[in-house]
Amino acid sequence: MSECEVGGGCDSCREECGERLSPDNLAAKPHELSDIKKVFGVVSGKGGVGKSLVAAVLAVLMKRRGHSAAILDADITGPSIPRAFGLFRRAGMNELGLYPVMTKTGIEVMSLNLLIENESDPVIWRGPVIGGTVKQFWTDVIWGEVDFMFIDMPPGTGDVPLTVFQSLKLDGVVVVASPQELVSMIVEKALNMARMMNIPILGLVENMSYLKCPDCGREILPFGPSRAEETALRHGLKNVWRIPLDSSIAEACDRGEVESLGGEWLEGLAAELENQAAAR
Repeated sequence: MSECEVGGGCDSCREECGERLSPDNLAAKPHELSDIKKVFGVVSGKGGVGKSLVAAVLAVLMKRRGHSAAILDADITGPSIPRAFGLFRRAGMNELGLYPVMTKTGIEVMSLNLLIENESDPVIWRGPVIGGTVKQFWTDVIWGEVDFMFIDMPPGTGDVPLTVFQSLKLDGVVVVASPQELVSMIVEKALNMARMMNIPILGLVENMSYLKCPDCGREILPFGPSRAEETALRHGLKNVWRIPLDSSIAEACDRGEVESLGGEWLEGLAAELENQAAAR
């Protein structure tokens, strides 16, 4: 018998109680017309480190590899996925549910910015409302057949990320960090949260890791030596991927042309996701 049964519910049990932390207990079912095979979260300890870029590029790479791909933008208060893909039209809906918007190459996307009148309107909602909206993107959206779905998670380890971890059945997460973040405790919190929720951590992506010299091609480390491998080793992670500090990446996203990026820096991660899917 669990502590919840003995002591009268979650209010009386410890925070680390298995009944409270296990995602399986609160997992929601997707829409009955959705067939989603693999779901991977892209997480970060704080905002502004390139989490949305990684989610977008992974979807692009999986689409190029012949898989159907989708992105659920769970960063409700700071959605940037639609702009990266150049999506400005509204999502459709009928009596059956909501329909995601399709990108130029056929990636399905659902984001709050595809539902509101103006993309610059602030979302002044409390945590439970935001968490409920994210859950509805899973339960009320008709995704159809999706081989790989990527969840662009809200940053941090608060109420909304917890709702996502518990409500959506994740097959694993990728942690994104900047070089500066890797020397702080912030990335450690994101890693530890995923581990406490019993969600596999597939690896670490260090964004803005290096500059390529335009003349000789040598890697320049503007923030000093990388700490990615050190952090990964400390947490028992085998995989580390690095994205360069390159203005052309940001410019492509600002133009809504993320699908034009080569994305070679994450090809190894895309292959790892395929291996994970094939092994299960």
